[in-house]
Amino acid sequence: MSDLLQRTESDVQLRRLLPGGQKILIAVSGGVDSMGLLQILHSLAPQNRWKISVAHFNHQLRGRASAADEKLVRRAAQKLGLPCLCERGDVAGFSRQAKISVEMAARKLRHEFLARVARAQEISVVALAHHADDQVELGFLRLLRGAGGEGLAGMKWRSPSPADKNVTLVRPLLGLTKAELRAFAREKKIRFRDDATNLSKDFLRNRIRHELLPLLRQKYQPGLDKTVLRLMDIVGAEAEFAGGTARQWLENQNGKRQAESGNRPAPPHGTPGSFNQLPVAVQRKVLQQQLAERGVAADFELIEQLRAAAGKYVSVGSGWSVARAATGTITLREQVANQFDADECRVKLTGRAGRADFGGQRIRWASRPLKKFRPPQKKAGAEVFDADKIGGEITLRHWRAGDRFQPIGLATSAKLQDLFVNAKIPAARRHGLVVAATADGEIFWVEGLRVGERFKLTPATKRTLGWHWSQLSA
Repeated sequence: MSDLLQRTESDVQLRRLLPGGQKILIAVSGGVDSMGLLQILHSLAPQNRWKISVAHFNHQLRGRASAADEKLVRRAAQKLGLPCLCERGDVAGFSRQAKISVEMAARKLRHEFLARVARAQEISVVALAHHADDQVELGFLRLLRGAGGEGLAGMKWRSPSPADKNVTLVRPLLGLTKAELRAFAREKKIRFRDDATNLSKDFLRNRIRHELLPLLRQKYQPGLDKTVLRLMDIVGAEAEFAGGTARQWLENQNGKRQAESGNRPAPPHGTPGSFNQLPVAVQRKVLQQQLAERGVAADFELIEQLRAAAGKYVSVGSGWSVARAATGTITLREQVANQFDADECRVKLTGRAGRADFGGQRIRWASRPLKKFRPPQKKAGAEVFDADKIGGEITLRHWRAGDRFQPIGLATSAKLQDLFVNAKIPAARRHGLVVAATADGEIFWVEGLRVGERFKLTPATKRTLGWHWSQLSA
């Protein structure tokens, strides 16, 4: 038995992916990865008593090339004496109809097909050909899209199908690289077809594969793949722990409420304390899980707004808003149209430094003489202004109807409403952003936008006003 076969069988047994006698549906596209998976599992089937079937979904995106892929898979299955089930789907048409990307449409239709075939054949496990290179690419793809710990963990060796939770997806090749699979295909003379769309730079994943990762391997870290896979494993385990702790905490809170009403015994002593005592990572998971149960998309900004202030309702679109109680419980309510918040806070900029808390933000400021002019470096959560142009008193408030602002680089002022739209700031967030204005009412800073043009540093600036902001801790 070859080393690659031994390693795959070891992974399968160690992770309990495919028990002996298991019926397996292998998803085969015709590429080197899936054709390799087909040959590997077929070679290991006799000693494991596996019963294998083949499934191929024709996306019909590449004309004759797609038809040739299907023909190759059918012939390979026939040669191995395996049943082969094929189906064609109008991915391009579904993409237009559902208003989603072609990639997302293809994934959805493919998984629905695999789940449908598995149910019809009374097969509970579908084997996919994802490998270590796919895992690394996915890690960078999700990193660039701002994923959290669970997303950065990448694909699991086994997971429920997104189309049917009763169907399990297994990925026996996650421990192998693309190069190893190609070498195996050459050694065993396995025929396969390369998908030309994998070379297109129109897709972000392909640019990561062909541009970013080769650059990082060559210039920065030759052992990039090993390092990234290890990091993904660590981050995933920590995210899983935080998620499990959050679920336990929520169950305990629910148990306490039921115990108080006399419906069940109180939870045991030593369970996690109040919401404010939980680690930040667990607080975020507590909120995320509750939002998911209520069908609310939980992005980072929403979770941080809820974490920062109890009892403050935040719009989540479609006429609904959510708030966190001091206990950590999420409340969802129907809301009236967004109202402008009239709250404001006047702040005197006396002395060299100070701070003010407003709208869930902590603003810290510090005034210093400017000895030599240098353009300020951009830093997250920080700006620098000409202190003399701002003056000795400011007002912190929220966006109001008719507000105008002239960001640095803009020739004239514009409506804040238009600037928010151009900056792609969601409507649900705009009313909660903090605005800073001079004593005369001129806006010099808006949370999430650039500094005001008239208040930027110039060679004539004598004093600077350092400005730092951060969300208040819950």
